[in-house]
Amino acid sequence: MTNAPTAPLKQHLIDPEICIRCYTCEMTCPEEAIEHDDMNVVVDAEKCNFCMDCIPVCPTGSIDEWRVVNTPYSVDEQFEWMELPEQEEISGGDAAEGDVEAMDDAVAALLADAHAGAGGKATAPASASKPVINMYTPGKPARVKVQGNYRLTDKDSDSDVRHIILDPAGLPFPVLEGQSIGIIPPGTDAEGKPHLPRLYSVSSPRDGERPGYHNISLTVKREEQGLCSNYVCDLAAGDEVQVTGPFGATFLLPSDPAADIMMICTGTGSAPFRAFTMRRLREAPHETGKMTLIFGARRPGELPYFGPLKKIPDTFMTKLFAFSRQEDAPKQYVQDRLREESDRVAALMQNPAGHIYICGLKAMEQGVEEALRDIARSHGLNWAELRDKMRTDGRYHVETY
Repeated sequence: MTNAPTAPLKQHLIDPEICIRCYTCEMTCPEEAIEHDDMNVVVDAEKCNFCMDCIPVCPTGSIDEWRVVNTPYSVDEQFEWMELPEQEEISGGDAAEGDVEAMDDAVAALLADAHAGAGGKATAPASASKPVINMYTPGKPARVKVQGNYRLTDKDSDSDVRHIILDPAGLPFPVLEGQSIGIIPPGTDAEGKPHLPRLYSVSSPRDGERPGYHNISLTVKREEQGLCSNYVCDLAAGDEVQVTGPFGATFLLPSDPAADIMMICTGTGSAPFRAFTMRRLREAPHETGKMTLIFGARRPGELPYFGPLKKIPDTFMTKLFAFSRQEDAPKQYVQDRLREESDRVAALMQNPAGHIYICGLKAMEQGVEEALRDIARSHGLNWAELRDKMRTDGRYHVETY
C-alpha cells in the first residue's frame, strides 16, 4: 500500500534580509506563531493560521513572504537562513497539478491582501550600496560609548527630541544611510527576561558625523511612557550602550548621481533623510535640483534640524515645510504640500530616475497615499499601477511606525 500524495501547502515566511528585527509582528501575533533568536524572526507553520494580524504592523514589508511547499520549513531551518529560499518545485502525484494551481491562486489572492496591508514588498534602489545586516545581535551586541546628547527642539516645547552620537571606537560597524540599529535598554521585563532592542533610524552618513570619524547618530523623541526612549534621551557622554544591527536592506539611498529624490517625513522620520542629505552633500555638493524634502511638524520649534536645514542651499535641495499648529496660520500637513507640488510630483513619478521616500508616524501614511493618488489621477495616471511598478523598480520606499 502506498501513501496518498501530500497536497501542497502555503507557508508564511519572513525575509531575513529586509527584516529590521523590531519584533512588532511577534508582539502582535495572537497565535504566538512568531518567534526569534539572535539571528532571525520566524513563523512556526504549525501555529500560523493566516489571520494576517501581523501584516499591517510591519514597517518594511519583510513579513509579506509566502511559499507553496510540500513540507513546511521548520523553525530551526528558518533560524539558519541568511536569505529566503526560492520557490521550490512542487510535486505530489497525479492529483498534485490541480492542487498546485488552486494553491497558487490562493497564494496570489493572499499576496494581494498582504500587499495592501504592509505597503507591498520593498525593493532596494538598483544603484544602492550592498548593506551589511545583523552583524550584532541581542546575544552578542556591540558595546559603544555615547559621544554626545543634544536637544534639537526648543526647551519650552512639549516635544523633546534628541540628537545622540555613538562612538564604536575601533569596533567595525558598517552602516548605510536608511538603515536602523537597535538599542537594548538595561534591566528585564515583567517575566525577568532582558528587554528586546528598540529600533532607531540612523541619522548620520556612512562615514560618520564628520567625514572619516565613523561615529553613528540617532534622532530620538522622548515618549512619556517609553522605556527605551527615556533611557536614550537621558544618556550622558561616556555612557556605554548595547547596540544591535545594522538592519534594513531596502530603504537605501541610490548611488546614482542622476537620481531625483523626494523625501516626505514628519518628526523623527527625518533621521534617514538627514543621512541622505549629508551623504549627497559630501558626494556631489555642486549637484542641483535633485533633492526635495517635505517635512511636517506642529510648529517650527518642534521640527528637528530646522536650523541646519535652513543653511542648505535651495539650489541643492528644495525644502517645503508643513506646520499644523502654527499661530496665525492655517493648519497644513505634508499631504497638503504634496498637492501644492502636483506637477513636480507627477513628473517624479514618471521619471525612471525618480524616487519617493516616506518616513514617519503610521498616521501620516494614509494622507500621503491619498495625495499621491489624487496627483496621479489629475495627470491621467493610475496611481495603484504606477506605485507597484515604482516599488518593483526600487523607486518607492515606505517606512512608517
